[in-house]
Amino acid sequence: MTIFSPGGRRSLLAACAGLLLAAAMGGAPATVAAQEAPAQAKPADGDAAARIAWWRQARFGMFIHWGVYAIPGKGEWVQWTEQIPVNEYAKLADQFRPAHFDADAWAGLAKDAGMKYMVFTSRHHDGFAMFDDGDNPFSSMKTAAHRDFVAEYTKAARKAGLGVGLYYSPLDWRYPGFFFPDIQRQSAEAMRAQYHRQVEELLSNYGKIDVLWFDGGETDWLSFGGEWASQEWFAQWHKRAPGKHYTGGFSWQHDKVESMMRRLQPNVLVNGRANMKEDFHSREGDGALGDFDNQHPWELCTTIAGAWGYQPNMQPKPLKHYIQLLANVAGRDGNLLLNVGPGPDGRIDAAQADRLREIGAWLGKYGESIYDTRGGPFLPGAWGASTHRGKTVYVHALNWTGDKLALPAIPARVVRASVLGGGAAKVEQSARGIEVTVPLAARNDMDTVVALQLDSSAEGLAPAR
Repeated sequence: MTIFSPGGRRSLLAACAGLLLAAAMGGAPATVAAQEAPAQAKPADGDAAARIAWWRQARFGMFIHWGVYAIPGKGEWVQWTEQIPVNEYAKLADQFRPAHFDADAWAGLAKDAGMKYMVFTSRHHDGFAMFDDGDNPFSSMKTAAHRDFVAEYTKAARKAGLGVGLYYSPLDWRYPGFFFPDIQRQSAEAMRAQYHRQVEELLSNYGKIDVLWFDGGETDWLSFGGEWASQEWFAQWHKRAPGKHYTGGFSWQHDKVESMMRRLQPNVLVNGRANMKEDFHSREGDGALGDFDNQHPWELCTTIAGAWGYQPNMQPKPLKHYIQLLANVAGRDGNLLLNVGPGPDGRIDAAQADRLREIGAWLGKYGESIYDTRGGPFLPGAWGASTHRGKTVYVHALNWTGDKLALPAIPARVVRASVLGGGAAKVEQSARGIEVTVPLAARNDMDTVVALQLDSSAEGLAPAR
């Protein structure tokens, strides 16, 4: 991931200022069968609206950050935060022999959690490729593991009937050209060549890929979003002002990658972190939950505990936190991508795995209010959120402040109400709004889900607050 703190995706920029020159001192690194698709609807090639449909229905996925950074156990940014020299950091690959890695176990846990798709880090900003990258010496095939983890993961996810996603970072800290794309142009172009080559490999060698999740590939993120004033280049680094873009001569040539991507895998979904036309937008961290948006597909990605990459003994939050987060995301018409960071031996922390199974148990009872729904028509508020499908509106009451839940008026009549999981609900409807009453004994402290049956479809109802 690009950050691991809740303060926003650009929160590390100021801390990077004094470190950019150090990055330029290193050299560039050494040169470095069709399978069954998931059991979702198969859209026509290149149809953007159709290819996003299965993803919207899925609502919930597993993010996995895993690589050699799991060995020090300080998160996926450890090389940068501790300024570990490239050659020293590369030695971690000689220790990376995950004896307990089991892709089928990962996929099984995702299914147990009620997740419908997975996204695995094929290569993070540190440059270590978790796949067979030919002669590239800094890959899982050419170092101690001697395994193609992407191949094992994609096979397991596909076998489990889950959507197959791959995270990929165009930027690579090993290349000074990322930090100084104009002065270090040869390095930047070598980094770009690696990016184009590796994306083609990932889209050619592992069967159908459902999601390609880019990170750090935006042009404006070159130099970590900063610029150097010519008169004071040695003294001060400036963050670009809002709305000001990179104006140098280097180009990622994302258009070539996009063209190649659509030729090889017309229906792959991409996010918006590589200056391509996005299929969905990424919001990052619990604090980025944001507003309701049913016009542009979006996804909230966040961690189950700690950093994106492995940190030992990081305990997950209470189950209530994740259930309410999932309800709030779905009620805003988004997806939730929940991250785990397996340890250096390949195993997901037991406490985190247990929490995931608890989420899955909840979804086993209440999943109809999440899967294959759209957000609204009642806009989210302090009380909770709502989702709908067909003639049914699911009211996710997350915070009762009195005996009744007051909802705005809608141009449809409620003909029946019930509490999912058992229990009665009383509804009083007027031109002023709707009041929902649920007996205390039938309420759920995490999420009281009330199903309202309407006399007409909820699909065309305008969002109401």
